[in-house]
Amino acid sequence: MKEQWCIPPEADAEFVCAMEDVLEVYHQPYDEKRPLVCLDEASKQLIGETVQPRSASPGQPERFDYEYVRKGTANLFLISEPLLGWRAVQVTERRTAKDLAEVLRWLVEDLHPEAEKIVLVMDNLNTHKLASLYEAFPPDQARRIGEKLEIHHTPKHGSWLNMAEIELSVLARQCLDQRIESVELLREEVEAWESERNEEQVEIKWQFTTADARVKLHRLYPVIQ
Repeated sequence: MKEQWCIPPEADAEFVCAMEDVLEVYHQPYDEKRPLVCLDEASKQLIGETVQPRSASPGQPERFDYEYVRKGTANLFLISEPLLGWRAVQVTERRTAKDLAEVLRWLVEDLHPEAEKIVLVMDNLNTHKLASLYEAFPPDQARRIGEKLEIHHTPKHGSWLNMAEIELSVLARQCLDQRIESVELLREEVEAWESERNEEQVEIKWQFTTADARVKLHRLYPVIQ
């Protein structure tokens, strides 16, 4: 997972501008016409066994051989609606602009077709651009999807501001901390985790505000002479 609380070492107007933008978005009240969605992604190394694991027995946990076989990697897109305590994970075999475009299409056309705008927070990665839509869909569809998205990028060195990263950390601890050898099995494990967490409607209680940032991270703000 990505490092938490990685911030610039000195005053950075670009950082604080993007940070305050995201923080203000997080403290807007819920609006079903403008749902807040956070999106993040991570990779998972697929690992197979060279020796069949020994099943658990009374007083003995399941045991795995220290040797394993690497079977490539898979990508996970995690979509979180923190104000509703809901999340979804889409597993893909690759991490490309077209894969992201399909996730954005799903958000707009399938998940929130009635929304006026989807307020989307995501990291400022090179693949996290609306241009990806034009690599995957005809121009009219790409434009239609893009117009429904209000994107707020976290600043560089500010991925900790993305609430979806919190969900990814939980996913890593509760689900991915095991050997999984195929994309199909990974999807099964992730779907089970997702269903249980959504049933419990686990919410993220975001407390950090713009006012907090101006005090605790004051060294990041340029000094006006």
